[in-house]
Amino acid sequence: MAMAQEGSRTAVLGDGAGFIGGAELTPEVLRRSFAHYPSGVTAICALLDGEPVGMAASSFTSVSLDPPLVSVCMAHTSETWPKLRSAERLGVSVLSHHHGAVARALAAKTGDRFASVDWVADSQGSVFIGEATLWLDCTLSDQVRAGDHDIVILNVERVASNPDIAPIVFHGSTFRALA
Repeated sequence: MAMAQEGSRTAVLGDGAGFIGGAELTPEVLRRSFAHYPSGVTAICALLDGEPVGMAASSFTSVSLDPPLVSVCMAHTSETWPKLRSAERLGVSVLSHHHGAVARALAAKTGDRFASVDWVADSQGSVFIGEATLWLDCTLSDQVRAGDHDIVILNVERVASNPDIAPIVFHGSTFRALA
C-alpha cells in the first residue's frame, strides 16, 4: 500500500494509486475517475407541445428538506435541457433496477427517446416514467453556472414513491442493480 503524506495528515492509498494533476488532468481522466462513484439515475421529463421531452441524468441529489429542493447538473452541450428549462413543471423519476433500457433510450442523441418507454403526463405537464422507485413533481428554482455545466435547483412540489422497487445505479460506466 502506498502512503501519501500532506502536512501532518497521512492518507492510505491502494497499491498503484497516485494522483494525476496539472495538464494530465483531462476531461477523459476525470470521466474515468468519476466512474468509480456510484450514483442513482433519474429521468427529467416534461410535456412540451403535447410531446414528451426528457433526458437521463445521474448528477442528481437532494439539497434541502425545508424548503424541499433537489439539484441536477446539466451540461452546456445538452440539446434537451434548453427545451426542458422552458417547461412550467418537470417530472423527475428515479429509475428502478429494470430501467437500463429506459436510461439508455433517454440518453440517446438521436431517435424517439420515448418510443419504448412507459410514461404518463399529469395535468400540469410533468412526465413520469412508469415503475420508477420515486417520482418528484418539480418547478425550476435557480440555475448556477459551474464550469461546463449548470447546477439546476428544483423546487419539489409533490412526491410519490414505490418503496418495493430498488433503484438502478450507474457505476463503472454501466447500469447496475443493487444486490
